[in-house]
Amino acid sequence: MNNYEASIGLEIHVQINTKSKLFCECPTSFGEIPNSNICVICTSQPGVLPILNKKAVEAVIKTGLALNARINKKCFFARKQYFYPDIPKNYQITQFEYPICQEGKLILITSNIQKVINITRIHLEEDAGKLIHEFGNKKLDYSLLDLNRAGIGLMEIVTEPEINSANEAATFLNQLKNIIEYLNTSECNMEEGNMRCDVNVSLRNIVDKKLGTKIEIKNMNSISGIKDAITYEINRQRYILESRRKIKQETRLWDSNRKVTRSMRDKENTLDYRYFIDPNLIPITITETLIKNLNSEIPELPILKKNRFYKEYLLNEYDINFLVSDKNIADYFEKTVFFSKNKKRATKIIANWIITDLMTKLNENKLSIKESPINCENMAKLIDLIINGDISNKIARMIFEDMYIKSSDPRNILREKKLLQISDKKCLTEICNKAIIKNSKAALEFKNGKQKAIYAIVGFVMKETKGCANPKLINSILLELLTK
Repeated sequence: MNNYEASIGLEIHVQINTKSKLFCECPTSFGEIPNSNICVICTSQPGVLPILNKKAVEAVIKTGLALNARINKKCFFARKQYFYPDIPKNYQITQFEYPICQEGKLILITSNIQKVINITRIHLEEDAGKLIHEFGNKKLDYSLLDLNRAGIGLMEIVTEPEINSANEAATFLNQLKNIIEYLNTSECNMEEGNMRCDVNVSLRNIVDKKLGTKIEIKNMNSISGIKDAITYEINRQRYILESRRKIKQETRLWDSNRKVTRSMRDKENTLDYRYFIDPNLIPITITETLIKNLNSEIPELPILKKNRFYKEYLLNEYDINFLVSDKNIADYFEKTVFFSKNKKRATKIIANWIITDLMTKLNENKLSIKESPINCENMAKLIDLIINGDISNKIARMIFEDMYIKSSDPRNILREKKLLQISDKKCLTEICNKAIIKNSKAALEFKNGKQKAIYAIVGFVMKETKGCANPKLINSILLELLTK
């Protein structure tokens, strides 16, 4: 790659978070019986007229504002003419010359290097239906058509070809996904098709000013797949150029099984689509008042939250990146800190328990943080019990398991199971003396310089107290008794 530079542009299709479709009242719920969420409008029956969903327009504006885009005060819908086997009317309602948003940008942060990726446009359009070529394990010699998805509102976010590697593309998509999830303008669930991406890749010799021939890779639905496809396509194009052959402009598909791109069709250009303004939809007028109102609804976005977490909670970079990667996780963390009575001492411990214990448990059960059986208040109570020396980490984990199953207050579990930590020095001194007598060999070894011998005596004390003895106090007492 020393002699070549890749130029990558992304066209990201994001399903907008609305209860109904873009031009009708049909629901947008996922996983329903095929062709159950349809009506005369989204099946394109003759004589029907589309009715625009205002919430979808507002979602695009809000996303544009978060991405520092210019909001056009007047915009139009256009018809994109093409053979669409999954759109009965055989054209797609989209935006062409007059999109809602233009000239945005996202600051890409990779390895402490900041790079601005310019966003050409964000426009609103309807989704197509879904063609099914297999049924069960059987390949069909015909296609089935499910129109549940047809007419769902999409915002298409188009970047300039300023991304130069597969890693940069993945970072851009992760950051964009994070911002959109914070805005709640889309769920961005790639498994359910909420976020899909077409990738444009071209390669040129570094001495050339003109971009190379563009290859489009269609309908990618995972960030890892996008990374693999870009890497493969860069290597494929480099091989062609090094063989002194020309790259053919075309649309390709990613074969995730064979890990290769395959030719799909020659790439269309803008003229092939024969755009014209849709006569059934009036122009959208966006007022300054609406823009101000939507701007006031934008929450603290990830980059600002990261900076605040550094200053306010003094956490390390890994913890902050993990917590801020999901708004719901960040909210859970902050609410738990709020409920804690040991805020300054608790922040790092709370972060550790969320990242290591709670998220592991939730992932095992395929639950999100919003579905956590342990609420923020009970999590804070557990952490406070640890900090106050009422329970050991071992007991805390036992209680945590019960909290997860029963959604209980940890203090109630402590009382039920009689697990409250023993911190009575007189009581523990008696047990420690007994432990030294019962483990006289280990005691002698410790006195002769074998430091690890004390573990056998500590173990005896913990067994006698059923794990409830304060470990710091045990060590202090034993050292005092053994060094007399």
